[in-house]
Amino acid sequence: MNVHVRNRIQSREDQVLESSLVPTQIEFRNVSKSYGAVAAVRDLSLSVGRGEFLTVLGPSGSGKTTTLMLLAGFEAPTKGEILIAGKSVGSVPSYQRDQGVVFQSYALFPHLSVRRNLEFPLEMRGIKAGERLARVDRILQRVHLGELSDRMPVQLSGGQQQRVALARALIADPPVLLLDEPLSALDRNLREEMQGEIKNLHQEFGITTICVTHDQEEALTLSDRIVVMRAGRIEQTNTPEALYDRPATRFVASFLGEANFLESPFFEIESDPPQPVDTVPMIRPERLGITTLTAPRKPDADRRHAVTGTVDDMIYAGPVRKYNVRVGNCVLVVREHVTSGQHTFQRGDEVRLDWLRSDVRFVAG
Repeated sequence: MNVHVRNRIQSREDQVLESSLVPTQIEFRNVSKSYGAVAAVRDLSLSVGRGEFLTVLGPSGSGKTTTLMLLAGFEAPTKGEILIAGKSVGSVPSYQRDQGVVFQSYALFPHLSVRRNLEFPLEMRGIKAGERLARVDRILQRVHLGELSDRMPVQLSGGQQQRVALARALIADPPVLLLDEPLSALDRNLREEMQGEIKNLHQEFGITTICVTHDQEEALTLSDRIVVMRAGRIEQTNTPEALYDRPATRFVASFLGEANFLESPFFEIESDPPQPVDTVPMIRPERLGITTLTAPRKPDADRRHAVTGTVDDMIYAGPVRKYNVRVGNCVLVVREHVTSGQHTFQRGDEVRLDWLRSDVRFVAG
């Protein structure tokens, strides 16, 4: 079957993003970091605009945490240069880089109350007692911890400890905020709540923020731009929507959400303009429609392609229902939102799948 597809990947989109009119706050210039024979970061070049929320996303071992540690000054590059506000920080120790840092473990002082945890970084900067008190009171109210100021960290929930860690990182008004897997210790509901809080704080304070995570949903929710890393290198950089909708490589398509690769000989996909021979056609599971074989065709059927298949499995996940459908010698994943009165297919059901031809993307294999 021949499927004619117009590919909508915009050329040089990443370069346009990098050359934004927003002044550059942070710049990596050909930075590498090796531990003996192991290269953790390889020739990394990246610019971060002032006030931008950038998330570095990748699996374990991709180099994302090492990148953050290099920026924080806890590690030194093997080669290359890091600039903050246009100045090289290679010889600047971590405590002089004027950055707020939120660690994965929160790193609160267990022997100090909430108030003293927040006051400590101001004391280290020589800020007078009256101003310290005013700043602490303001930030406590902002993160909704005013009534808990005298508690010790052990007396707080995980979400409350996270709020203290964020407040401590923000209280000295740093120009740069670094977040290292900030929500990984929280349960799902609390994680979603804190995502909203972090996003609100970033919009309110306007601080250039670099967040490291392996959580795809977190990256999509929080970021102005996402950097996907693999084996120490940048695989792709773009806005959350563009990365998800127009991944450049098979790795990005698979890591940032689910992807169906239409590479079986059963799918003879064509594109306009023609794509390189090393690319693979891909479509997201939510772009597929699933119906009975006898269901009427959709009004835009002339712009769609349809195939028949057999349901291998159905997975119910609350608001979403996912089907694994065998088509020819491959299995396509279909994801649809659950609605009242919706037909539910079971294993062994014969179904028809269809999709808009314009929803197919081509990614480097």
